[in-house]
Amino acid sequence: MTPFEFLAAGGLIAAAIALIHIASTREAIGSAGLAAALCGLFAGYSAVTIAREGVMPVWVNHTSNLWGVQVWWDLLFAVGIAAFFIVPRARAQNMAIIPWLLFVAATASIGLLAMVARLFWLEKRAKTA
Repeated sequence: MTPFEFLAAGGLIAAAIALIHIASTREAIGSAGLAAALCGLFAGYSAVTIAREGVMPVWVNHTSNLWGVQVWWDLLFAVGIAAFFIVPRARAQNMAIIPWLLFVAATASIGLLAMVARLFWLEKRAKTA
């Protein structure tokens, strides 16, 4: 396997573990710390990728063939679905929705993880108050 295949397989394994954990727990509020840690790790990985390869390969990857466009649309759908579920809870915690959604639009999962970390922190703080 190539290093890129190992990275892809590692991501698949991590996602499977996360889905199993989500399905097996009954907590109403997720972990702000875990979301923040994932945000930081993914932002760091993204920064290294941008430093090494630049930003344009993102566009090239998503516009070169039907699979690239399919993956792009899948990302857009996933971000939209996540926002659909996150925004009402964020509003209930008085988060400033527009700046957060602009951050999400610019960074996708990085912004979503940061937004969710903030949301979970606010929800837990409200629950204990």
